[in-house]
Amino acid sequence: MTHTADTRPQGFEDTLTELEALVDTLEQGELTLEQSLACFERGIELTRACRKALDAAEQKVRILTDGSPEPFRNHD
Repeated sequence: MTHTADTRPQGFEDTLTELEALVDTLEQGELTLEQSLACFERGIELTRACRKALDAAEQKVRILTDGSPEPFRNHD
């Protein structure tokens, strides 16, 4: 597995895709201990980034729906 340090922020979907690929790589069981630890460390970083993005999205939804008794109800 090759991983280059990339400091550009990724979108949620890209981050999740990279995390899924890391999991697949780890599940194959063909990495050395050092490679496995590097993948695990990157996986933790990606998991935290996903959690942060989900928390931000949840907060935005709460702000947008705050004060609306039924925000998703169709008003015909």
